[in-house]
Amino acid sequence: MPVLTRLIPSPVVVDIRPGALDDLACVLADERISQSGKLAIAVSGGSGARLRERIAPSLPGATWYEVDGGTIDDAVRLASDIKAGHYDAVVGLGGGKIIDCAKFAAARVGLPLVAVATNLAHDGLCSPVATLDNDAGRGSYGVPNPIAVVIDLNVIREAPVRFVRSGIGDAVSNISAVADWELSNRVNGEKIDGLAAAMARQAGEAVLRHPGGVGDDGFLQVLAEALVLTGIAMSVSGDSRPSSGACHEINHAFDLLYPKRAAAHGEQCGLGAAFAMYLRGAHEQSAYMAEVLRRHGLPVLPDEIGFTTEEFVKVVEFAPQTRPGRYTILEHLDLKTEQIKDIYADYVKAIGS
Repeated sequence: MPVLTRLIPSPVVVDIRPGALDDLACVLADERISQSGKLAIAVSGGSGARLRERIAPSLPGATWYEVDGGTIDDAVRLASDIKAGHYDAVVGLGGGKIIDCAKFAAARVGLPLVAVATNLAHDGLCSPVATLDNDAGRGSYGVPNPIAVVIDLNVIREAPVRFVRSGIGDAVSNISAVADWELSNRVNGEKIDGLAAAMARQAGEAVLRHPGGVGDDGFLQVLAEALVLTGIAMSVSGDSRPSSGACHEINHAFDLLYPKRAAAHGEQCGLGAAFAMYLRGAHEQSAYMAEVLRRHGLPVLPDEIGFTTEEFVKVVEFAPQTRPGRYTILEHLDLKTEQIKDIYADYVKAIGS
């Protein structure tokens, strides 16, 4: 009998709503994630530590581990600490750095990971990748998907608004990333996973077209769902292709060339996506994307995050070196310095100041 369907790696629980954190203990028990209640919970010294006081009484069998930062050493240390605990699961409670550390540690000791996000800064909360700082800068490490994702919109509203804005930029950049994937398919015959592309693109479009703002629960719900879907899309495709194209190459170039001045991940990805759409000749889409990003308070020009035109030109020229083997509009056009300057001037005129 032919195989008519495929198994998709995805969480068994996705709980996104106001008040979701209050039911965390029920989620863990009811879904048989932790029948004994023995959990290793990784938290930061900030938002995670404050939430610990709130939820610790409902999780009496948990052991709490405070994580200093988001380095590979932090993640290895966490794995070593929890290895002898005979836990049912690992819970990452906090922002992206804590969740990535918890992902890596859980994978290292062979336990399922529950991601409890306290902000929506990027699409890594449900992805099969842990991004951690190392001696060479920053590395991406393959890990299993979280078995459950819990996002309390009341907690998200308490986080600094810049984190929500960053998540918007990261989600919207999916549209540019999928366009790059399709370009590589046309030019090089690179295989596209249609399901992964559809999930990532629709996640980006849902955020781009939503009329609400960062203060609306309805918009936050859509943004959180979009970031989760993007992570699942990466699991479906087996890599970051659905959400990472020229937009992310530009982001990585900012990080590598100007590590002490780089802006938030999503801010740089959103700017990169708007410019990449212009590069591929989608001028109306680029202008609309820039308009929406501006409405949400995100940058669309490098000087809005403290970079000169000359520095941005250097970033765009260097960007293809950040992901060898990935084909995007940047590799396709193979632009030289003067060409980038000219196109950037046209982009500025097109989107307005």
